[in-house]
Amino acid sequence: MAKATAVEVQAGERAVRVSSPDRVIYEATDTTSEVTKAMVAEYFASVEDGLMRALRERPTALERWTSGVRPGMKLATGRADKDADAFYQKRVPKGAPDYLEAVEITFPSGRTAEEICPTEIAVPVWCAHMGTLTFHPWPVRRADVDRPDELRIDLDPQPGTDFRDAVRVAAVARELFAERGITAYCKTSGNRGVHVFARIEPRWEFLDVRHAAIGFGRELARRDSGVTVDWWKEERGARIFVDFNQNCRDRTIASAYSLRPIAGAPVSTPLTWDELAETTDPRTLNLFTVPELLADRPDAWSGIDDVAHSIEPLLALYDELPGGEMPFPPDYPKMPGEPPRVQPSKKVHEHWDDEGNRVEG
Repeated sequence: MAKATAVEVQAGERAVRVSSPDRVIYEATDTTSEVTKAMVAEYFASVEDGLMRALRERPTALERWTSGVRPGMKLATGRADKDADAFYQKRVPKGAPDYLEAVEITFPSGRTAEEICPTEIAVPVWCAHMGTLTFHPWPVRRADVDRPDELRIDLDPQPGTDFRDAVRVAAVARELFAERGITAYCKTSGNRGVHVFARIEPRWEFLDVRHAAIGFGRELARRDSGVTVDWWKEERGARIFVDFNQNCRDRTIASAYSLRPIAGAPVSTPLTWDELAETTDPRTLNLFTVPELLADRPDAWSGIDDVAHSIEPLLALYDELPGGEMPFPPDYPKMPGEPPRVQPSKKVHEHWDDEGNRVEG
């Protein structure tokens, strides 16, 4: 039989055209069947409630794997990766439907762009038609794109640690948040890590929220020797890294219910804290099993928008605990108070002043 050239996938009140529906995006594994492009679109439609809770009104970059996911394929992360197999789409693609809305955002460089701002489930489904697997929403709403309403704690296992270590640390993070009067929510990253989110009042700028994450991470590391906030990999050791820079402007984390470009079509899945504690293999949460999970119980993040919290208790930790400012991502302009952007093992102290500026000899 001839392969279909296009199908329509029902997404809310719209029927969205999906071309090349039989294209294999994920090959079959020992535990999962192959996944086609149409199945990706249908999956996004099936998780509408939770996916739109994560994306609605947020500027969102797209991670597009137009040829599918295969071993050895590479995601472009900069201009030098011209021959990569997948890429980030940070501007509205050409040919976007008229129901797709956008919002202007400003990058750290000062440049601006019109970025997709999902307002209905038809938008993510159309993005699947464009080869999107992972959505990367900003932690802001389009009503105010300069003040985050979400604090994101990315617990990233380093060599010598694994998912279960991240789960253990996430439980400590939950307790620390609760002590500060903040209700936290957890999800798998879809790979080895765990993400802990909290809704916050949109009163602070990105720099403040980043400082809150640094303060939180330092207190977490003080309580648990298996945690680090050290930016340089050579200093982290076999610990869980709290990636505070994920709270910078134009730094994003895979959204709840996004697929990840890993064999088996794993999903970044919101869980209850009890479910997370019982999870041993995050790969069991995938395109096939997550819709079944949602059929048995509501989205674990259904209450995340009920209360927005103050980050003042976390900013107090940043002020109280030693360490000061931390390095920013390498593509950022030099920031006030930032330490030198050089590996500690390569730093020659007399080449840098107290403000982190290089002194020419």
